[in-house]
Amino acid sequence: MKLATLSVRGGAPEIGVVDGLRVVRIQAMLPGLPATMIALIGAWDTVQADVRRAARESTDVVSQEEVRFLAPVARPGKIMAMGLNYADHVAEAGLETPKHQVWFCKQPNTVHPPHAPIQIPKASGAVDYEVELVFIIGKRGRHISKADAPNYIFGYCIGNDVTARDWQRRTPQWVLGKSFDTHGPFGPWITTADEVGDPHRLGIRSIVNGDVRQKSNTRGLIFNVFDQVEHLSQAMTLEPGDVVFSGTPGGVGAAMVPPVFLKAGDRVRCEIDDLGAIEAVFENET
Repeated sequence: MKLATLSVRGGAPEIGVVDGLRVVRIQAMLPGLPATMIALIGAWDTVQADVRRAARESTDVVSQEEVRFLAPVARPGKIMAMGLNYADHVAEAGLETPKHQVWFCKQPNTVHPPHAPIQIPKASGAVDYEVELVFIIGKRGRHISKADAPNYIFGYCIGNDVTARDWQRRTPQWVLGKSFDTHGPFGPWITTADEVGDPHRLGIRSIVNGDVRQKSNTRGLIFNVFDQVEHLSQAMTLEPGDVVFSGTPGGVGAAMVPPVFLKAGDRVRCEIDDLGAIEAVFENET
């Protein structure tokens, strides 16, 4: 199932089910349905059957052209992100393969719709793209084993871990360079884990102005998503709606010779097999 947060013809945000080129509006049929994606995820065991029934039976259907997709989770409690997690990206950065998982966080102000324009901030001259498999936590948990980790993932989507490289490199920690406004678009919807199956078999690509820059497969993750859940949950309680960016493959602009950073008018498309695509134009901050 593909669950989206969306606006129909400029209306208020609502949750819908994406079915091919159609979007099924389910909330009118289910007036007691939680109104936000975090609340829906938290109640999923209780409401799942009703949601699936409404997706099959509702006649309140619109086309994707009538819809504006919003960030699937509007205000995550946590946005964690993995660094240096594909061998080719580690190599292009001139670094050694990490012995331990490298984590940073992106701040909630980075959350952004999957197709909305992205800012090139006034303060940075080195904005870069990073296509990533994003997963959404489905249940509250701490000290989760790798074997049990799949039971804690609600679903998957596509993210662009937009990065201000000059700010990232100023200090040993990366939070500011990763946390400019609009620099965490993800979506376009959440594909539930049961539909995805094994997440470590998916082609992943970024395309800048029609030029394929990153092309890999999620089987190349050094620490796979279940490793990540196990590791993170040793440090913090994971909660429904938490968002995790799992790492980017090689091919970023900073690694090109000479480096090529994004400028106003550039269009970046991020694709992952079975999950869809997000795409946006970069604009100068006003």
